[in-house]
Amino acid sequence: MTQIVTSFAEISGQYNAAFVDLWGCMHNGLHALPDAVAAMQKYRADGGVVVLVTNSPRPWDSVAHQISDLGVPQDAWDAIATSGDSARAAMYRGIVGEKVWFMGESPRDDDFFKPLKIIENPVDIQRVPLEEAEGIVCCGPFDTQADPAVNRPEFLYAKQKGLKLLCANPDIVVDRGETREWCAGALAALYTEMGGESLYFGKPHPPIYDLARRRLAALSNASSDPRIIAIGDGIQTDILGAIQEDIDALFISGGLAAAETKTDDQPDPEALDAYLAVEQSSPTFTIGQLR
Repeated sequence: MTQIVTSFAEISGQYNAAFVDLWGCMHNGLHALPDAVAAMQKYRADGGVVVLVTNSPRPWDSVAHQISDLGVPQDAWDAIATSGDSARAAMYRGIVGEKVWFMGESPRDDDFFKPLKIIENPVDIQRVPLEEAEGIVCCGPFDTQADPAVNRPEFLYAKQKGLKLLCANPDIVVDRGETREWCAGALAALYTEMGGESLYFGKPHPPIYDLARRRLAALSNASSDPRIIAIGDGIQTDILGAIQEDIDALFISGGLAAAETKTDDQPDPEALDAYLAVEQSSPTFTIGQLR
């Protein structure tokens, strides 16, 4: 059974490092969440290391600029690991071929195709129409408000051609302020449901945790054998991934599951237990908002 806490400081002393989700924890898509920023600043001041682990399809440096614009200062984190970086590495190794059909928002997602210098002999990626493609690269929907089912005709054609879909963001939905938006994970789930093959690189899948650990190990102030806690509001991404990686987890109930857990300042204990039972999940700790 999860333990409800009132602040991260209650438990932070048990951990050398935190893998912290961004959207729904550190910001809401429109602006930074001040209490969360302050909590991470204090944790770092006390000697903790913060790795932001996000299912953003962007390269880490693009995410750094984005969150700075949203009001998340650099003294609230040490490193960033993105599903975009993990997926880009696989793409440039040719996992879905050289000619790809791109799903996403241009120019917002165009950074996904920036050269990746760490890959030796990267394939020459070319963005082409679906009819010429060897694979699909999906950073998100063309329209975040449209039902993913609008892509069924293209997906049926792609499945019949045997194309693999590289999913750069396994999130199903995010909340931009009060508006819920579809993410690439919803498209990948639909493609899989239709019989296609989707390849995932963000939470809850192992590649992004491998990347996060490498980013952590590269820091001069990191422990050689760190005790890590993962923090996030996605029960089937942040929390499931942490559990699968044998990492303790702090569930932010006031994010995506605010309604189900009846979270205002803190979750309703009975509603929280019912929600976790349905999701078959058992995070180590739960808090209403990161603070």
